[in-house]
Amino acid sequence: MSLIEARGLQREYADPRRSTFARARTQTALAATDLDVVEGSSVGIIGESGSGKSTLVRLLLGLDRPTAGTVRVDGRTVDATASARSLHWLRRQTGLVFQDPYASLDPRMTAAQIIREPLWALGIDGDHRARVGEVLEQVGLEPEMGDRYPHEFSGGQRQRIALARAIVHRPRVLVGDEPLSALDVTVRAQILELLIELRRTTDLTLVLVSHDIGVVQNLCDTVVVMKDGSIVERGTTGDVLLRPQQDYTRTLLAAIPVIPVAGD
Repeated sequence: MSLIEARGLQREYADPRRSTFARARTQTALAATDLDVVEGSSVGIIGESGSGKSTLVRLLLGLDRPTAGTVRVDGRTVDATASARSLHWLRRQTGLVFQDPYASLDPRMTAAQIIREPLWALGIDGDHRARVGEVLEQVGLEPEMGDRYPHEFSGGQRQRIALARAIVHRPRVLVGDEPLSALDVTVRAQILELLIELRRTTDLTLVLVSHDIGVVQNLCDTVVVMKDGSIVERGTTGDVLLRPQQDYTRTLLAAIPVIPVAGD
């Protein structure tokens, strides 16, 4: 069963006019795209910078308005023009981890406040303090660390906090937009192992944007390859990474270094 369905999804942006009488022009960030994300699966989206990966993810999450097409999550249409409150149902279903763990955390808030924020914003009942402690332990941190501020943590610990915030409300879908690229190799391997463990112990569906083929290979069942705003190849991870059908995919794989994973 598809948890996320995108049909004819497209995003265009208006280019600035060069003069008063110049004809209006548009730039296509995402061409008409169909995508299905099956519940419980792990989908990796790869491609060079500017290929449309992040645009696709923003549209899937209702963070941007498509020029054309529709997105349905669990059978319900995502209306990106709706108010923030009316999209609470979607925010409860999804969690997002950004690339830079320091920039994505409010330096004025403690780790516990940062992690608790989705519970408060989405009006989720229950013992928030206990849930924060539980999820801190789940990502490999001590509950007592919740009283610290972001600058008191290492880069890897900050990304663990960002991950805790993304899963504290028990979403069905976890989306990572280059969540490991800002970390050094050792820390990257640790966070990768944490993501693998989370997938093993929960029913999370994962959508991962990454330049790191090693990460995609270890985490994802399915791979989508994007170029110039279009999906040019898709299939199982083994088929796409080991037996690519498109010249662009072969070139992309040849150009991206593989980061070895600890234990391999």
